[in-house]
Amino acid sequence: MEKKRKIQQVLTPTEAILESISDGVFTVDRQWRVTSFNRAAEEITGIPREEAIGRLCSDVFRSNMCETECALRKTFKSGRPVIGRTGYIIDADGDRIPISLSTAVIRDDKGRVTGGVETFRDLSEVEALRYELGGRYRVGDLVSQSPLMQRIFDVIPAVASSSSTVLIVGETGTGKELLARTLHALSPRSQNPFVAVNCGALPDTLLAAELFGYKAGAFTGAVKDKPGRFALARGGTLFLDEIGEISQALQVSLLRVLQDRTYEPLGATKTETADVRIIAATNKDLAKQVSSGAFREDLYYRINVVRIQLPPLRDRKEDIPLLVDQFISHFNDLQNKKIGGLDAEARALMMAYDWPGNIRELENVIERAFVLCNSGLIGPAHLPQELLGQTENTSRGDDMRSAVQVAEAKAIRKVLEKNSFNRSAAARELGIDKSTLFRKLRRLGITVPSGERKARK
Repeated sequence: MEKKRKIQQVLTPTEAILESISDGVFTVDRQWRVTSFNRAAEEITGIPREEAIGRLCSDVFRSNMCETECALRKTFKSGRPVIGRTGYIIDADGDRIPISLSTAVIRDDKGRVTGGVETFRDLSEVEALRYELGGRYRVGDLVSQSPLMQRIFDVIPAVASSSSTVLIVGETGTGKELLARTLHALSPRSQNPFVAVNCGALPDTLLAAELFGYKAGAFTGAVKDKPGRFALARGGTLFLDEIGEISQALQVSLLRVLQDRTYEPLGATKTETADVRIIAATNKDLAKQVSSGAFREDLYYRINVVRIQLPPLRDRKEDIPLLVDQFISHFNDLQNKKIGGLDAEARALMMAYDWPGNIRELENVIERAFVLCNSGLIGPAHLPQELLGQTENTSRGDDMRSAVQVAEAKAIRKVLEKNSFNRSAAARELGIDKSTLFRKLRRLGITVPSGERKARK
């Protein structure tokens, strides 16, 4: 204890500060050997400083960034600091520790680079909190913080554990099949198959064969037995999507399955047992179809035992950031990219859009952005035209708006030309922020000559 107190007394002011902060700090020389290692670095890594000093920093940290994404190496090459890079290290116990780090070069009194310094922060508590919050907003693969969806999340465990038939109602692209898969995954049948059938994708005769199967010789071309989806889903869940599209004749056959839990493959003489749980989905108003005679009333009541109404995305816009993060993470893994997210303007455009195609449209927009964006953040330039409010239909349908846009574009071009296409100067003359001018240029389709764009930001 006395020895430790003496060591503390001879610390320089800088060393005392480094010892007192909660961020890990270490320095390296040009050969990548650790030259200093503060108290927080010891605590986060579990490695005593006497073991760290003199060793290669990659041997001390064993980070996912050491081989290809080393922040210090990037700083040495560019001379510029790296701020807030996230990653992880492996500590002395072999545990993975999430961190954020920043780097800078160290120069001598003549300005020569003699080494580098890296500060890093343990994000374990932040990650734990994010996981806890994520648990509140996630059920299976469904994510939401919308009150409308939270009410659905509240009933999912009870619905999943029952054997009752479920009817999922919602617009196209709202995630009906994803909800069906979640119900199956949380059900006692989860170890058995989940089989999906799109009832609107096949004509009546083919759909009957697809559902119930057939025996060899049942019709021309039936050279051998083929099990239907009811047989393939035995013990599991059969998901009947777009059930509102099936014909009256097939509705009768389906009603029998729901009532008696039996069916006969085409050409068969033996009755089969339907050991499946049925989840149906539709984007139509089945009650109206019942009133018009297009859908059987008795079948409607058989499938409408438990009804779940999925809200459209325009009614749960608070979920857009969560869904975007989920899709970006998915496509990063799929395409081996490192897209960081949306920039502020792209996020605002997405929040302002009504998403007639719902979650499926949002996913398609992110996938399209990944084609155009190789790294960094997704911006307005990577988004489709409909999100930017520039579709031909809107410009043709609103003459007044079109006239205003033409006049606005003409005025902006005039000011740009006057200022030799210096956009900062043009924004000042127009009395608007530079970012607002950029947004107007994109919205109005005004292009700046490429040479001027590089020279005059």
